[in-house]
This record gives sequence, structure tokens and C-alpha cells, in this order.
Amino acid sequence: MIITDHPARTAGLASQAAVRARDKQAWLALFAEDAIVEDPIGPSGLDPVGEGHRGPTAIATFWDAVVAATETIEFLFSDSFACGSEVAFTGTVRSSIGGRRIDADGVFIYRVDNAGKITALRTFWEIDRAMETARPLD
Repeated sequence: MIITDHPARTAGLASQAAVRARDKQAWLALFAEDAIVEDPIGPSGLDPVGEGHRGPTAIATFWDAVVAATETIEFLFSDSFACGSEVAFTGTVRSSIGGRRIDADGVFIYRVDNAGKITALRTFWEIDRAMETARPLD
């Protein structure tokens, strides 16, 4: 069960709700000015250099390239663990894109500042493993 009594958990859940609602402006408003999105961590097709997307312009570009490319995104998280200024959600992010459904199992971490703004969104999932789950939409 996911409890909502922690600032990082609250921000993470708000982030997930904005993505589900396809509300780019609400999502961007959750981030601190110097925030970073690393989704996934390290070099990948989504971030070839592996340095993440830092600041409002880069995070907005990430939305346009990654989130906006999907038809839907669901967060199927089985649990979360809040410590200090961070929370780690565990489970699956299910996306539909191009008539296919893809599941990314992993750990999804949000860190917040004293104002409750997201300073880091870091995700641990493997693109190859996720692509192996690609299947036609039901």
C-alpha cells in the first residue's frame, strides 16, 4: 500500500497523476529550477550522453520527446519507500505507443527540496528488458 504522508511521495504521486492526465504544464510545475530527470539512469536511446535532462527547458524537451510520444502511461507500483527527502516507488510503468504496450519494471526515485519541489527524478529500468514485453494493445 502506498501512503501519501511524505513530501517526496506526495510529489511523486502528483508527477504520476500529471503524466496520466497528459498535463505537461502541471508536470513541469512540480520541478525545482535546477531539477534533473534521468529516465533511465545512464546512456540510452532516450539520453545518449547519459547526463540526464537538467533544468526547465531540458525537462520540457524530455516530455515532448518521451512522454508526448506515448498514447498512455500507467504507473503500476506495488509499494514505495520514503527516506529523508526521497521516495523510491517499485513496480511497473506501462506505456502504449504505436499500437503496442510496453512494461518497464524498475525502481523510480523522486527527491524533493524543502518546498516539496522535485529536484531529481531518477529511474532504474532496462530498455532491452522493457522492449521484450512489447505486444499489441488488448
